Amino acid sequence: MFSAAVFALAAAAVLWLQAHGITQLYTGADANTWWYLAVSYFLVLILQDGMFYATHRLFHHPALYAAFHRGHHRSLRPTPWTSFAFDPLEALVQALFLVGIVMLIPLHLVTLVAVLSTMTVWAIVNHLDLECLPCQFPHHLLGRWVIGPSHHSLHHRRVSVHFGLYFTFWDRVCGTQDGGYASGLK
Repeated sequence: MFSAAVFALAAAAVLWLQAHGITQLYTGADANTWWYLAVSYFLVLILQDGMFYATHRLFHHPALYAAFHRGHHRSLRPTPWTSFAFDPLEALVQALFLVGIVMLIPLHLVTLVAVLSTMTVWAIVNHLDLECLPCQFPHHLLGRWVIGPSHHSLHHRRVSVHFGLYFTFWDRVCGTQDGGYASGLK
């Protein structure tokens, strides 16, 4: 409930900032700029994934864990409700990132809605604690780079691995990818 309130306040702040011309959100687009909708969408996902990895891993530090992230890990077996179970301070950090994004990067309103929809659906699916993707997904080229439910469920059981949001890139680069993850899945 608290995290929902934080995200609602952030949405209200974006609307206020937009009304006062402070954001980079726009609604019109001409035929020559439609390509930017896709580019900006993937850019925001990549930036959000990097920021999420860094803050998520930071919030697992013993000095910050209780204040920022413990509430999320009360669920050892994640559910869709777990995807929204942020401690208020963690929710504030995540929400402020998105407020900052709309102030810095020109985004079409449709792109912002697509990013928020992707974030919500991805969070729910990855907290299902079941693999709703094909069995071969973790072994597939895409599955090695994209986070699925099995990948994130392992994080809830072993909190020292798998900190990413969308992609496994930062886990691989920073050594927090469980080496036996894909081989442990049939």
